Amino acid sequence: MELVRGLGHFRERHRGGVVTLGAFDGLHLGHRALVVEAVGLATRLGRPAVMLSFEPMPREYLQPADPPARLTNFRERWRLLQGTGLDALCLMRFGARLRAMSGAQFIDLLRAAMRPEAFVVGYDFRFGREGEASAATLRAEGERQGFGVQVVAPVLVGGERVSSSTVRRALVGGEFDRAAGLLGRRYTMRGRVVSGRRLGRELGYPTANLRLERRRVPLGGIFAVRVRGIGESLRDGVASLGTRPTVGGVEPLLETHVFDFEGDLYGRELEVEFVQKIRDEARFDGLEALVAQMNLDALDARRILAA
Repeated sequence: MELVRGLGHFRERHRGGVVTLGAFDGLHLGHRALVVEAVGLATRLGRPAVMLSFEPMPREYLQPADPPARLTNFRERWRLLQGTGLDALCLMRFGARLRAMSGAQFIDLLRAAMRPEAFVVGYDFRFGREGEASAATLRAEGERQGFGVQVVAPVLVGGERVSSSTVRRALVGGEFDRAAGLLGRRYTMRGRVVSGRRLGRELGYPTANLRLERRRVPLGGIFAVRVRGIGESLRDGVASLGTRPTVGGVEPLLETHVFDFEGDLYGRELEVEFVQKIRDEARFDGLEALVAQMNLDALDARRILAA
């Protein structure tokens, strides 16, 4: 799968394909249905399968003071798309120019740059200025201009419509099994381990620190987790996701203590799987009280993960 940064870098080998459009935050089962439909149609037609997505996400741009919590950053989306059969992921910058386009102008832009054989969109897909155009608009334009449009119905899990919003609500509520049912996998965060203040090591709990690379996170607190990227098997651990108020932290971090591990993880790419929430983040009166609580958190995490 190739990464294409903007329509200006689209090449002949990418053109004439089947294009699926959307924000694709979380790559939940509804998004997966779009990808499967696009790849299947592209295979039948002998054409490339292309995903067109946006950075920042449209709602992040349109609601800068109150952006939605980001389920997946770019690195996480890229990894999750590996092996899906897509030939290219094209990222468009969402900004003032794109926001001001009418639905017809947006279609013309994509047609000129991509020359698609067909589009695959969700039933609730909207585009153009103020969301003026819909999947039905795109289908009608396809009939007029001679390109195909496949509209994918909503995906239901237990009678619940799968969407990024429902996944966010499940995560906020600590319902990780429900979130996994909507995503088709356990919820994870991924990144490279960065150097920190090494305070955890001094307190007896060395941590692997991952920057979150998103403006707002969908959950926070202390969690029982499993970690991929250290050897062949999953490793159990306890993680803190937040700003570390007791030690005056400012930048949100995911700090994970891997049980019974000694070694250097700096620069290694890890994936942290959230299993169960233990408690909310809290401020403690000094490091002694913090360590006492960390001991309890570690015991709780070991108990949860051994169940």
